[in-house]
Amino acid sequence: MRPLALVTGASRGIGAAVARVLAPGYDVLLGGRDTARLEALAAELPGARAWPVDLTDHDEVAEAVGGIDSLDVLVHSAGIGEIGTVADTPAEVWRREYEINVVAVAELTRLLLPALRRAGGRVVLLNSGSGLVARPGWGPYAASKFALRAFADALRAEEAPNGVRVTSLHVGRTATDMQRHVVEQEGGTYDADQYLRPESVAGAVMVAVTAPDDAALTELSLRPF
Repeated sequence: MRPLALVTGASRGIGAAVARVLAPGYDVLLGGRDTARLEALAAELPGARAWPVDLTDHDEVAEAVGGIDSLDVLVHSAGIGEIGTVADTPAEVWRREYEINVVAVAELTRLLLPALRRAGGRVVLLNSGSGLVARPGWGPYAASKFALRAFADALRAEEAPNGVRVTSLHVGRTATDMQRHVVEQEGGTYDADQYLRPESVAGAVMVAVTAPDDAALTELSLRPF
């Protein structure tokens, strides 16, 4: 039986690229909310199937993970990027950013820990350069990504005795729909050629996933060249 991977945010962008690079060696659960996109991608990838779940609905998530007994790879790619100054950002933006970028990640991981422990699984969290340095105008997003890094550090320390490896992948600007939205918020002009390709990020995910058993890739930064 082939190993199993779950990729969130798989309907487009980095998540879809990660699913494609994993598909030759894994059966892939394609997580996301756009069922039509997920099913279209599943049709391209042998062994893949759509896993449409709203990660902010914790009851729905708990039900969806019920049939996953063993999980070799969990890639957290789903997230949002709302930017703004502290002075101009209301509480609901901070809450939404944390709910999707941190709380949803923590809850899905918590529910899947028995399956990850059983497989000695790998967890990869798609973080950002904003999870290392907070710039003006990026407070809400950076705060959520700093929190995501802290979550990864705690998870890594707690689960190492159980054979679970955890990688934070701090990714620079990537040519995705989310990046287009961020550039619009900044008042700039989107040019995909200035950014990383999703496929390049997926390659870095594979480095973490395929690290030999005697090694743990804890953090990796990837920037446009």
